[in-house]
Amino acid sequence: MDEKTGTERAEQEYDGKVAPGGPAQTRELPGLLITKVAVDPKMSNNCYLLRCPRTGEQVLVDAAAEPERLLELVGPDGLAKVVTTHQHWDHHRALAEVVEATGAEVLVGGPDADAVTEQTGVTVDRRLAHGDEVRVGEAVLRVVAVAGHTPGSVCLRYDDPDGHSHLFTGDSLFPGGVGNTFGDADAFAQLIGDVEEKIFAAMPDTTWFYPGHGDDGRLGEERPHLDEWRARGW
Repeated sequence: MDEKTGTERAEQEYDGKVAPGGPAQTRELPGLLITKVAVDPKMSNNCYLLRCPRTGEQVLVDAAAEPERLLELVGPDGLAKVVTTHQHWDHHRALAEVVEATGAEVLVGGPDADAVTEQTGVTVDRRLAHGDEVRVGEAVLRVVAVAGHTPGSVCLRYDDPDGHSHLFTGDSLFPGGVGNTFGDADAFAQLIGDVEEKIFAAMPDTTWFYPGHGDDGRLGEERPHLDEWRARGW
């Protein structure tokens, strides 16, 4: 007889490998449900719907594309907030449609907020700074401001009281390296410095991170390569 709980089975089955047009995956933590979906076959952006299992409140990380798909995931329970991890166009193409349909509050890192409004026509309700809280019902996420990929890029940290930490990194950190700084040496120095100080020095190896494209990663698997990343310059 299988004695695993539903949460344990969902945790075991989640691997974070999603593809545009394919099914979403949900990781069920005691205090937070994480649903990951990929949109747009060309850019293959990841979007994350976060849900508090106790209150039902939901928050979307990056309304990247395919608003109909995202709104279907949101369902009838509504959407409290949309966090845009950074100003690049591929991460907010569905923002206007999602906000119009749900009335969700719009949160963006402060230095990127004006650019997001200029590109989308959507007013930013809250400009995020390092250390701010973003609540999903009873779950609390902390803003980790990581400049370099863009000036106002933000990550979101959730420390599961019953398990390990989780980090939504946008395009600032991927398995295999930091985000693209487009040949700008100063931006790369800023990004690698912020990633080392605010993520790797502040969070344990067991931290599972969720990037804006592609597969998830674990900090412990990436930590040995930090010097290599700094030496290669990307």
